[in-house]
Amino acid sequence: MPDGLAIATSRTKRDLPAKMADRLIVALDFHDIEQARNMVKSLKGIVSFFKLGLRLQYEPEFAHLLAELKEAGNNIFLDAKMYDIPETVSGAVASAVRRKVDFITVHGDEHIMKAAVAAKGDSKMKIFAITVLTSLDDASLRAMGYAVGARELVQMRAKLAVQSGCDGIIASADDQPNDLRQLAQSAGLLIATPGVRRKDAAADDQKRIATPGEAIASGADYLVVGRPILQALDPAREAGAFIKEMEDAEAARA
Repeated sequence: MPDGLAIATSRTKRDLPAKMADRLIVALDFHDIEQARNMVKSLKGIVSFFKLGLRLQYEPEFAHLLAELKEAGNNIFLDAKMYDIPETVSGAVASAVRRKVDFITVHGDEHIMKAAVAAKGDSKMKIFAITVLTSLDDASLRAMGYAVGARELVQMRAKLAVQSGCDGIIASADDQPNDLRQLAQSAGLLIATPGVRRKDAAADDQKRIATPGEAIASGADYLVVGRPILQALDPAREAGAFIKEMEDAEAARA
């Protein structure tokens, strides 16, 4: 496991892995466990952090896949997107701790976040709050009955996540991660960014997207990438290209 993942979140400093490759999280968004296993094999030596989302969580053998990935030294981002009563969330987070999950997501409701943080206890697992899904824009939120746009809602939930004790949030590069840390008054807030595509790639169903370089330049800590890598003719080469763009953006900031 990359050393940077086993450090408690600081309110004054973000502790990140030394290697940029350890900040790329590949989303294993498959319906089939064997497809996921094969993708992990094809990325061995390049990527060691994988997101397990809802597609796989309902598949037979999911528990075995999670155990296999951990035994092989990989890091796990369990994208559970928990949205339930605090008691249920608490029990689920405690189970994830026992499974040695590294990151887990809950929705940005105050009671849900506080229940998750309490259930994590002194474990090394990081609680990430979902702000606004990158498939939603202002028009989508208005249709759902929200009185504010995506950026304002993200800002509100970022502040609440910090107040609730979360380690990080999920936010797009368009949400300006560096600005979010200032608004939330937490320099140590970790930010994982989905909706990342290399230049000229298809947007798919994402509405707030950025290139790897743009995301890192805006202050994103971890990039979560699925289809652009999974559907590439050479996933290992594509993952390497993502990492190179991330490294170049970080070097430009130094």
